[in-house]
Amino acid sequence: MAGSDSDARDAAELAQFGYSQSLERHTGKFASFAVAFAFVSIATGIFTTYGSVLNSSGPVGIWTWPIAVVGQLAVAFVLGALASRMPVTGYHYQWMSRLANPVLGWIIGWISFTFLAVVVVAVDYTIASTILPVLLNYEGTATIAWFVTALVLLGQFLLVALSTPWAERVNNGFVTLELIGMVALTALLFVVAAVRGGLDFSNLVSRGAVAAEGFWSFGDWTSAGPWMMGFLLGAFTIVGFESAANLAEETHDPERVVPRAMVQAVFASGVLGFLFLLAVTLAAGDPVALAESGTPIADVIENTLGSAVATLLLIMVVLAIFACGLVIMITGVRVTWAMSRDERFPGWQLWNQISPKFHTPLKAAVLYFVLAQLILAVFSQSETALFTLFGAATLLPAVMYAAAVVLYLVKRKSLPQNGKFDLGVWEMPILVIALVWLVFELALFRDSSFKEAWAYVLVMVAIGAAYLGYLMATRGRHGLSMPTMSSIDAELDAEAEKG
Repeated sequence: MAGSDSDARDAAELAQFGYSQSLERHTGKFASFAVAFAFVSIATGIFTTYGSVLNSSGPVGIWTWPIAVVGQLAVAFVLGALASRMPVTGYHYQWMSRLANPVLGWIIGWISFTFLAVVVVAVDYTIASTILPVLLNYEGTATIAWFVTALVLLGQFLLVALSTPWAERVNNGFVTLELIGMVALTALLFVVAAVRGGLDFSNLVSRGAVAAEGFWSFGDWTSAGPWMMGFLLGAFTIVGFESAANLAEETHDPERVVPRAMVQAVFASGVLGFLFLLAVTLAAGDPVALAESGTPIADVIENTLGSAVATLLLIMVVLAIFACGLVIMITGVRVTWAMSRDERFPGWQLWNQISPKFHTPLKAAVLYFVLAQLILAVFSQSETALFTLFGAATLLPAVMYAAAVVLYLVKRKSLPQNGKFDLGVWEMPILVIALVWLVFELALFRDSSFKEAWAYVLVMVAIGAAYLGYLMATRGRHGLSMPTMSSIDAELDAEAEKG
């Protein structure tokens, strides 16, 4: 009865935003945390980008990680405050539409969609191009990587499309394994390397093979300095934590649960990830030789703990990547469905439906799956496909975070307090840290190595702009208004009158 009462209250709060309860509420505290943690996926991010950091910044590049964690943690607090006040599926799209204006909301919604469409391919492609060839001892090719990635996408699609509870069960299980595995690996690396005398503390301040000249510089107009590029390790890994907000309409007491899940996921990922980076770097041996490896993390594990543990690591990373891609797909499908529910997504008549049999946005899932396969086909034969996909997948969330933080800064005094997640006296310090971090992060993408990532972004923005122009021409600006948007305005006006 208590659960029914709670769900009834959640449904009533959702109705204030103009929506009836159409998705089933079954997501609890751990499942919400697991969604946020799986998207961040430190096993995926560190395994994928550590080699790039060794080549661009050397081992000393790992010290960019704690700075990125502090910046992203500040962003998580700000986004958590927004999620608590607007617990509606669609996250960035909903926040911007209701607190800024529907046109800007549509733009951010489209950027969210393009990010989620590309990042699932980037993440899943890692399994096929980097991990399985080592794990199964075969020579990888672009065609094999394409085929394997397509199969991984298919498995994730079937879970997302046919059963949200089962998708969450799989994710919960894999996240639990990742947490246990990362803690165990980190402890074993420290202990075994210390016993064998293999901890090299000079690695923590080593530049590896990177030249000393200009190492600490910010770079110029078209390039970032070597150490600055190391920030991409944290910038790529610690993203997507706000995915928990995209399941707000499926979460019990989302105003309280979702923001805490976001902050806890960033904090846990940041602390555990940095300890793991320290352990790997201390046990790395010769960092110059390690930088030449395609799987440096696996090499360090194998040299320190043996081939059996290295194999277990690779299996754990495969499971972590699958969970990460699964959550990304869940999030992308929810954005598609949320925008279609408001009749603002191309072909919305099809994608706004909830399957009466599976209780999922089945048709939206089909669309997202097909688009992901198309993106995979476009990039599959490119030798720089992985870097391009990762570049776009790091750039787009930075843009979304910056928009959300600026939005909160402008609207913070008019936002009603709900007593469930407020920043209190820490609000301004947190906002300053978040803004400084995001300006710095966005400045990194001036580097010419991201030109293909920018090209993808510009193409997708152009497609979105064309459809937005069509909506504006056929409906006018007022035709893009959110459902019962007056309810939000009325609440703000009431607060102002009381003041």
